[in-house]
Amino acid sequence: MARLSAFALCTLALLAPAFGQSTNPATPAPGNPGGMSPTTRESAPGKPAPHQINDADRIFVRALALGGLAEVDLAKLAAQKASSTAVKDFAQRMIKDHSEANDRLASLAKANGIALPDQFDSEQRSMRDRLQQAGKTEFDHAYIRGQITDHQKTVQLLIYQIGSGENEDLKTFASDTLPIVLDHLRMAQSIAAEISGAAQASPTDQSAPADKPPTTR
Repeated sequence: MARLSAFALCTLALLAPAFGQSTNPATPAPGNPGGMSPTTRESAPGKPAPHQINDADRIFVRALALGGLAEVDLAKLAAQKASSTAVKDFAQRMIKDHSEANDRLASLAKANGIALPDQFDSEQRSMRDRLQQAGKTEFDHAYIRGQITDHQKTVQLLIYQIGSGENEDLKTFASDTLPIVLDHLRMAQSIAAEISGAAQASPTDQSAPADKPPTTR
């Protein structure tokens, strides 16, 4: 999912020792007692009651929501501006999948009392400005490179939430979203290889020999 702020990722890294329970991403644990505060209500010993959240949950929601805003916005720009059909098709897939994920995350955030950002951060605005000013071919390469980087970061964020979050619903959401984001990453990597190959092949099209001048006797 799109551009995660460096602050959010650094904060998650700093919080990691406090939330030490790792787990298989495919089967998230129902709650992470390692990150519970002393005031956390429990439905069973070591298991947070519904709607309990820790710092990792809050940072995860805000970082993913911020990325989701940018993801849909940049995909709409790509759908209009890209020159490659593959990039345009990828952008439409991003609009669909990330709009659905954004709606689900917003519902979970509301249920757990987490305020969501409603505008881009400075890094996201800078990226959008660069893409807006890029030419069509330049745009394709810059957009897809950014998508690869951002989806790699999002995979890390989702895995961290699965292992370190406290809220069961948010952990389940992260587990459900992870394979979708991995699929997006594979798509972006494949498109990057495709458009890079096309760009390299294009200049060589002029390699055909020129007509020989007529010979004189």
